[in-house]
Amino acid sequence: MLRPGIDLYADGAVVEEMLAASAEGLVAGFTTNPTLMRKAGVTDYRAWSRQALAAVPDLPISFEVLADDFREMGRQAREIAGWGANVFVKIPVTNTEGVSSAPLIAELAGQGVQINATAILTLEQVRTVAAALNPEVPAIVSVFAGRIADTGRDPEPVLREAKAILAPNPKARLLWASTRELLNIIQAQACGCDIITVSPDLLKKYALFGMDLRELSLETVRMFCRDAAAAGFAL
Repeated sequence: MLRPGIDLYADGAVVEEMLAASAEGLVAGFTTNPTLMRKAGVTDYRAWSRQALAAVPDLPISFEVLADDFREMGRQAREIAGWGANVFVKIPVTNTEGVSSAPLIAELAGQGVQINATAILTLEQVRTVAAALNPEVPAIVSVFAGRIADTGRDPEPVLREAKAILAPNPKARLLWASTRELLNIIQAQACGCDIITVSPDLLKKYALFGMDLRELSLETVRMFCRDAAAAGFAL
């Protein structure tokens, strides 16, 4: 199996899937968010987070604040940061009113909190976050490339420029988020991204990475043949 020249972070909220991904040795970290946790049926945020940390104690893992008010967001961020040295706190780039989170990011980073600035889609947002980070503290800048592509725009120029913006801060790692397909791994690597998030479904497809296309074609033909027979189709 080919290995990517970029760190893969598994994105999800099912502890069993996290354990399986960690056991395979392919992923270098984990991310989650309230949407994924709700989808997975999580009801107790603290309890689930501590369970996840116990399952993968030695890899970076990002947990997101829940508040929309910046003061409460800061309180939650400091609590989450205290859960472990491998924890990154996800702070959305703005609140729900569109007000920038940069002052809070600067405050938290100044206190040594490892930030994962999330939901970023524009270069203006990248510049604002980059200026707020503490160059002495590790950070992740998550640009939602998949969502950019969903609008019909090519995300690669955005990610390339984002990497250039972050270049003066070697502790700030650029993350390609909202990954849609395995090709995105190659694209993210070409853009200079340090990390790409992959869903459990994409991790299952990773065995296809770099596969000979003739072999894949043959597997596809065999699948059609098996399914036609299993369905009992006849002409």
